[in-house]
Amino acid sequence: MQARELKISGAFEFTPSVFPDDRGLFVAPYQEAVFAEAVGHPLKVAQTNHSVSKRGVVRGIHYADTPPGQAKYVHCPRGRLLDVVVDLRVGSPTFGEWDAVELAEGVFNSAYLPEGVGHALMALEDGTVASYLCSEGFNPKAERGIHPLSMDLPFPTDLTPLLSPKDAAAPTFEEARDTGLLPSYDDCVAWYAKLRA
Repeated sequence: MQARELKISGAFEFTPSVFPDDRGLFVAPYQEAVFAEAVGHPLKVAQTNHSVSKRGVVRGIHYADTPPGQAKYVHCPRGRLLDVVVDLRVGSPTFGEWDAVELAEGVFNSAYLPEGVGHALMALEDGTVASYLCSEGFNPKAERGIHPLSMDLPFPTDLTPLLSPKDAAAPTFEEARDTGLLPSYDDCVAWYAKLRA
């Protein structure tokens, strides 16, 4: 498995080796040893999520109050999706910037985003499946969102974004920043150090 750090510090793309034979193939999309070496600690898995989306569906930008936040390891076992990682950590050297990875069933790659970093995805095909490993369980009081079209993210222009009512009503990036809803980079760094200890 190969690990590649994205432009947003602490976020990675993981691409495993695929072993085909006359029966089909075998692949391990998550490998703890490679993950821990790249990130600096193993991934605590408290919950797994599974979504199925029509072409054009956008989910996010989602994040959670940190600490503890919610790290995510996202895999696409069916279809194709554009996974966008947004640095929402106030004080980060890349605050407000993003990076994107296309995840696809034929590639078996995954995206990891650490606590405090925002996450959005767009389904590029009907029936696209996103499977997430999450470091924390669902906590409605700590869940946050930013309107995904309030930032200049690289969603394909030939697709009409389909948003949930909740995502459509989310504050803009500027509103979240100006009202103190975004996580602190210093708090996130302290949390990462605790995870590595």
